[in-house]
Amino acid sequence: RVAMRFAGLFPEKLAGLVITIKANCGDEGKLFGSIGTRDIAEAITATGTDVGKSEVRLPTGVIRNTGEFDIDLHLHAEVTQTIKLSVTPL
Repeated sequence: RVAMRFAGLFPEKLAGLVITIKANCGDEGKLFGSIGTRDIAEAITATGTDVGKSEVRLPTGVIRNTGEFDIDLHLHAEVTQTIKLSVTPL
């Protein structure tokens, strides 16, 4: 129960959060490399909310193109929060 109450604080902080990650890409928006769970967790942590890479869910695998994506954060067994990720060219 304590963990559930603690996890319940995070969705309020993360609601409506939009994270922007800038990455090297080609003319058609294809990234040179990819953006994975570690990159996303570090970007969220930089906003002041500590999120581990194991809490970031990418069901379709790593991100390889620019654009906007809905990312699920699995904070607790019963707590999942969705945030927006914007991947833009450098």
